[in-house]
Amino acid sequence: MIFTDTHTHLYSEEFEQDRTEMIQRAIDAGVSRFFIPAIDSSCTASMYALEQQHPEHVFLMMGLHPTYVKENYLEELKHVEEELAKRKFYAIGEIGIDLFWDKTFLKEQQAAFRTQIQWAKKYKLPIVIHCRDAFDEVFEVLEQEKSDDLFGIFHCFTGTYEQALQAISYNMKLGIGGVVTFKNGKIDQFLNQIDLKHIVLETDSPYLAPIPFRGKRNESSYLVNVATKLSQIYDCTIEEIAAITTQNSKTIFGI
Repeated sequence: MIFTDTHTHLYSEEFEQDRTEMIQRAIDAGVSRFFIPAIDSSCTASMYALEQQHPEHVFLMMGLHPTYVKENYLEELKHVEEELAKRKFYAIGEIGIDLFWDKTFLKEQQAAFRTQIQWAKKYKLPIVIHCRDAFDEVFEVLEQEKSDDLFGIFHCFTGTYEQALQAISYNMKLGIGGVVTFKNGKIDQFLNQIDLKHIVLETDSPYLAPIPFRGKRNESSYLVNVATKLSQIYDCTIEEIAAITTQNSKTIFGI
């Protein structure tokens, strides 16, 4: 039984003291494929080191996270562009729009999102979308950029049933993580109406730990808790959840 964590920040400082042990716990639990999103240029060296230490398990993305789109965003985008030209990545991410903390750089976030979507098309890579308090704004850009060669994952999907269908219409899988286990998470109320072929698993560790770890540091081994909840929602075995969602991840990332 192989699980795939399609979104985990294994290079995070929160894992500084026990990163190797934490990754081994995940592998022992059956979580053996880790897809690592970029944030900004400050995390690039840590991502490369992680890949070097765990080459059979770690697969890197490259991108500029929307909350790190600031005055210097063009400089940061240049870094992304240069790295994409140098070597292989498995996705452009995480990219998108986040209006939860600050709306100051909305125009810049929209521009960065659009630019990185175009790079994804150029390199024939999936995109991994970060969306917080910004469904309308993200969908507006996707509507303008939609095409057969645009595909990817709507990371940490927390929207409505209607928004789920809209995301899927843009060739996006829904990234489902710890939120599905929350009492107030809401997505568990309609998820069984979405075919499993549209679902991938993620932790977003060290963030958004599932029940019973909510409020604590998340880690990739807890993906099994997410899968267990999905097996209840879809009334199937956890083995089926692992097989289908891992196959879906292979469809997206090509491995």
